Amino acid sequence: MGDRDPLAVEANLGAGVYALRGLTLVRGEGARVWDAEGRTYIDCIGGHGAAILGHAHPAIARALSEQAARLIACPGTFGNDVRAELLEALARVTGFPRFFLCNSGAEAVEAALKFARLVTGRPGFVAAMRGFHGRTLGALSVTWEPKYRRPFEPLLPEVTHVPFNDLAAAEQAISDRTAAVIVEPVQGEGGVRPATPDYLAGLRALCDERGALLIFDEVQTGFGRTGRWFAFHHYGVVPDLLALAKGIAAGVPMGAVAVGPRVGALPAGAHGSTFGGNPLACAASLATLDVLEQAQLPARAARLGAWALETLRKELADAPLVREVRGLGLMIGVELRRRVTPLLRALQEAGVLALPAGPTVLRLLPPLVIEEADWQRAVETVIGQIRQLEGEGGNGRG
Repeated sequence: MGDRDPLAVEANLGAGVYALRGLTLVRGEGARVWDAEGRTYIDCIGGHGAAILGHAHPAIARALSEQAARLIACPGTFGNDVRAELLEALARVTGFPRFFLCNSGAEAVEAALKFARLVTGRPGFVAAMRGFHGRTLGALSVTWEPKYRRPFEPLLPEVTHVPFNDLAAAEQAISDRTAAVIVEPVQGEGGVRPATPDYLAGLRALCDERGALLIFDEVQTGFGRTGRWFAFHHYGVVPDLLALAKGIAAGVPMGAVAVGPRVGALPAGAHGSTFGGNPLACAASLATLDVLEQAQLPARAARLGAWALETLRKELADAPLVREVRGLGLMIGVELRRRVTPLLRALQEAGVLALPAGPTVLRLLPPLVIEEADWQRAVETVIGQIRQLEGEGGNGRG
């Protein structure tokens, strides 16, 4: 960009909806990224969990290049070879019989909500407190955080939020007007909180008993992130609709809804998407699934995640600043007793990029291909920066 400062350009010409972190990233390779000054960072943000194969993966670059030279756009009213191949691959790894392809996690959630209303003829939804499902109006309606919702109210009517992992509260809320219950098996934005097995099994039973559908939002947890192909595989509970995105195409914009037998084939014209299932994104997704399978990355995520959880819990067991360490696979949360922003800034200065998950939780979402030495360094840096903040008097509850 010559003498232009990209941060200044984005601050002046962007819509202003992003809190810029004072860093311009220009290149990436694997789990490392470089800024405009040539400094290197270990990326534990990974495109908010989308870049599961890291940056500049040769298989993704090759798939995009080859497909772009063949065919980029092909609407769903026509068949397409690469889309058909992807649908077969998704059926194999998920166990679901049908799919709607779209472009993002919010679109996947929107489609799942619409499908639930269409099939059941009911208007209502039950969702979990601390749950996050997206920022479009329907997805926002089932998202809990008031600061996201209030500026855009009124939203969808008949949405009830109940405490996460509280089956008794769900039992009270699910009625003959409930189209679906929507829940994340591991809450992401809500603080990296895994569901209990009894909770998800109980939701499945309640939905079956009362004629509602069960939607799992695995936008963040899908495609090996939690150490299994999908988080629902940890629990043995199969939803009726499964919202997917982020890692599905290793960072290329794509989403999907896996449609179970209780929903079945939908009528023509019930929903659609201009860009959904375009051959370019499908080629990237096919390459992603192939790498995940060939390199056994879900199992690798389980192993690296278990080591990180054990290390963080052991080393921070006596840390006054830390309330809890939790997670599943390479989805790690460290809950503090104060706001997490100073820790995020300190980590960035130390060469590790990380995310918040609410105001007090540090979230780590590294690419599943992260080198073990880099993952060890990232975890050690988190421990070191927490200890340093404590030494500077940052162990209070402010």
